[in-house]
Amino acid sequence: MRILWAMDLSRYDACMDQFRQTILFTDVDGRARFREQMIVLDQGTPQSRLSELMQSGGFQLRQSPVGFRSEFHVSPHTQWVFILQGQMEIGLQDGSSRTFGPGEHFYSADLLPAGAIFDPQVHGHWSRQRGAVPLVTLFVRG
Repeated sequence: MRILWAMDLSRYDACMDQFRQTILFTDVDGRARFREQMIVLDQGTPQSRLSELMQSGGFQLRQSPVGFRSEFHVSPHTQWVFILQGQMEIGLQDGSSRTFGPGEHFYSADLLPAGAIFDPQVHGHWSRQRGAVPLVTLFVRG
């Protein structure tokens, strides 16, 4: 298996002191949405800017074959999703989608609202592998 690494420079500003985090979250209406937020890189040195240390509950690697597509689902817990190989498309209930490639990421916080019973017509997102290359992802629990 060959893993490709790339850096999406659009995730950083010109001063290199912020990191753009794409977040998949559950909005107040129970529907999944995307939003962006900046993480300040105010630690380290001028040559190696760092964020504050973030907690993690472990990580998993996943490989999905060409043609993989899930049904609508919610994330079981918050997690960073890093694309190591291939392309991953995430689709929302409103019909919109985003595709992430090698070196890109998103933070998945699309959780079932407290007290709700999962409804595939309202809640969650779907994911799929795109293109001719199997999808390899790294999940880091938040």
